[in-house]
Amino acid sequence: DEFQDTSPLQYRWLRLLAGGRNSVFGVGDDDQSIYAFRGASAQNMQDFQRDFPVHRLVKLERNYRSHGNILDAANALIRHNRTRLGKNLWTEDDRGEPLRVYDAATDLEEASFIVDEVKALRDEGVPLTDIAVLYRSNAQSRVLEHALFNAGVPYRVFGGLRFFERQEIKHALAYLRLAANPEDDNALLRVVNVPARGIGARTLEQLQEEARAGNVTLWQAAVRKAETARSKTEGRGLPAFVALVQTLREGSPGLSLPEIVDHVVARSGLVEMYRGEREGADRIENLEELVNAAAGFVMEAEDDSLTAFLTHAALEAGEHQAASGTEALQMMTAHSAKGLEFHTVFVSGLEEGLFPHENSRNDAGGLEEERRLMYVALTRARRRLYLTFSQCRMLHGQTRYNVASRFLQELPESLMKWVGPVAPGFAAYQSAPLPGHVHTTPALAATAGSAGWRVGQNVSHPKFGSGVIVNCEGHGADARVQVRFSSCGTKWLALEYAKLTAG
Repeated sequence: DEFQDTSPLQYRWLRLLAGGRNSVFGVGDDDQSIYAFRGASAQNMQDFQRDFPVHRLVKLERNYRSHGNILDAANALIRHNRTRLGKNLWTEDDRGEPLRVYDAATDLEEASFIVDEVKALRDEGVPLTDIAVLYRSNAQSRVLEHALFNAGVPYRVFGGLRFFERQEIKHALAYLRLAANPEDDNALLRVVNVPARGIGARTLEQLQEEARAGNVTLWQAAVRKAETARSKTEGRGLPAFVALVQTLREGSPGLSLPEIVDHVVARSGLVEMYRGEREGADRIENLEELVNAAAGFVMEAEDDSLTAFLTHAALEAGEHQAASGTEALQMMTAHSAKGLEFHTVFVSGLEEGLFPHENSRNDAGGLEEERRLMYVALTRARRRLYLTFSQCRMLHGQTRYNVASRFLQELPESLMKWVGPVAPGFAAYQSAPLPGHVHTTPALAATAGSAGWRVGQNVSHPKFGSGVIVNCEGHGADARVQVRFSSCGTKWLALEYAKLTAG
């Protein structure tokens, strides 16, 4: 069973065990092969037909879960994949509702729309446990969690942790707490050897003993111990840690909150540590999302200090996730949704670079896998299906203007109902830039320029040094400029908190 999830090595074992006889019965759905990153190969099912050889292929096409419109949309989408056995799902159930498509101006607006619809569904009598919000990447959950937290809607992250509970976020917050206050013993103990610096349990025991004996904090004891190291090898890890914390503290004054978070994450060594791990890409995306969280906090809070942000993070990390067995909205990645079904499903973040993921765009096999993942997401819904995307989203610490996912354009317009203020259809995206490129319109550039900044102007930044503006766009809180710095290349900066000066 689940033949589509087998790896090439497992398939070779199957051939050896079968001994070349046509006596194997396999069940699978190649359209739901979504675990290539774990070694699974959809090609195994086609090879099976050839190698054994299969004289009778039975297609189980009747679907007992979803309404007709949902199945028709899924069929239309997956037909764009060329390497598949082929099937066409159908149901004796009725057509049901059209797919509801929402075009949000920002990711915050997208999250707000989803929360409002969830509350309306709950008022209609749909249990929260029968509603799921799906997203392509774990990092996308942060904005959704924030909106649910503010609205008081109980939720549960299926198969994972809430944003502020994730290991990499806790590590980054510990470094931020040390940057704000190195006397924080708990923060020090969490990251003193993360990444590994050769600081063992015995060193920590000695450090705690010296702190107790001298009635000082662990940080004060660490500074003393680092200063009295007798050789380059003795206690080398502790002096390096002390120097790092001092660097984080010295580099923070004069920076905005998002810049402080970016500075601490970059210098902590966490990104390099996770880059070598199998699941490291997701953790690095979460660290980048922490910078976005800081930028969002600046726009919402009266006090945008680092201390206030850390207090906010601690609050959202509290016991707000619904306990097991209680009614709660289900949140999960599209990968985690396989095998599940819900009355209503929201598939969020349908933008090029997100879904399909940017890593798949230049690889035909990767794009087909992303399409299969979208197929799985669509077919989780029984009765109602929402597809949402955002024109503007905070990504990697910067505001990006996005292109609607090609998967939306591969669905028949006749099956879709556009909700919200935006006119239906994809005409607005026909002249959009290539996936991954920042979209800048002349009108927006002129608006940003009228705020006192212009292309070609020399500027100075407290962290990046001197540079020249090569592009500008947006207005008000969204105004930003692209600056080519002599020291670190080109960067997009939000004018609201970049602290740029002319000259």
